[in-house]
Amino acid sequence: MITLPVSTGAKLPSVGFGFWKVEKASAAEVAQQAIAAGYRHLDCACDYGNEVEVGNGIAQAIDASLCQRDDLWVTSKLWNTFHSAEHVKMACEKSLKDLGLKQLDLYLIHFPIAQKYVPIDVRYPPGWFFDPAAANPCMEEVRVPISETWAAMENLVDDGLVKHIGICNFGTSLLRDLLSYARIRPSVLQVESHPFLVQAKLLRYCQQEGIAFTAFSPLGAASYYSLGMASASESLLDHRIVQCIALEKHRSAAQVLLRWGVQRGTSVIPKTSDVARMKENLQLFDFELSEDEMQSISGLDRNRRFNDPGVFCESAFNTFCPIYE
Repeated sequence: MITLPVSTGAKLPSVGFGFWKVEKASAAEVAQQAIAAGYRHLDCACDYGNEVEVGNGIAQAIDASLCQRDDLWVTSKLWNTFHSAEHVKMACEKSLKDLGLKQLDLYLIHFPIAQKYVPIDVRYPPGWFFDPAAANPCMEEVRVPISETWAAMENLVDDGLVKHIGICNFGTSLLRDLLSYARIRPSVLQVESHPFLVQAKLLRYCQQEGIAFTAFSPLGAASYYSLGMASASESLLDHRIVQCIALEKHRSAAQVLLRWGVQRGTSVIPKTSDVARMKENLQLFDFELSEDEMQSISGLDRNRRFNDPGVFCESAFNTFCPIYE
């Protein structure tokens, strides 16, 4: 397994398993199957609503001697409603409890969006609506500076609750600002990235600053069909160029897309509940793409972002909430 170095000298496995949209009923089994298949990088979040079940799967895998805790890199994320300094540690401790862990390998700010606090005993995960039962439910933002949230994240490292901290869905301007005051530099940036959204400048900036880059949705549109956020015509798996390279390499289209991500220096976190595909998605290290093949795939870039709060928050949560513009 190829790894990416992070700022402390630790190694982030280049291929992880993402738990977004993994159903609670199957999440424990999926986690155990992923670990059995060879995954050691598990990407979780409060907002995914399945951390208890993933934690059960991790415990079962350890009990079955499939791995030891120190073999795993477990990531979780701070939800938008917990950005105030007094809520960050509580949110982290909730994820630790749910996952059955004493320490996270990585804790990320999920979005550069601060929302009004929802107590854990009122609703968890809090979701995007402040009050889903309201006559006209909407998001309610609060003015919490990222500097306040980040200082509380740094305290989690000081307290030994997490090994590394980082961010999701930040661009270069927010990153540059964060680096100007961070006492503990971000170890990882996680953003959407695939051949339709290459993010070349953002990746180059992260590499320049020694920040590991993790690509979510590395296979593109498929995860968004059921949400109405993408159409089948936008499939990268069915794209002619990807299919031709896959045929030439005697590989699947998914393997070609994931190899492109790993070979350009990112970690990738695909998701599947199919055990054969789990194993297939890890089989990326016994072939390479040529420079021409890499350029052909990168040339598909159309700046197509599927996961954009500036679009889905208005349609799904009655609130206009752009973050990338």
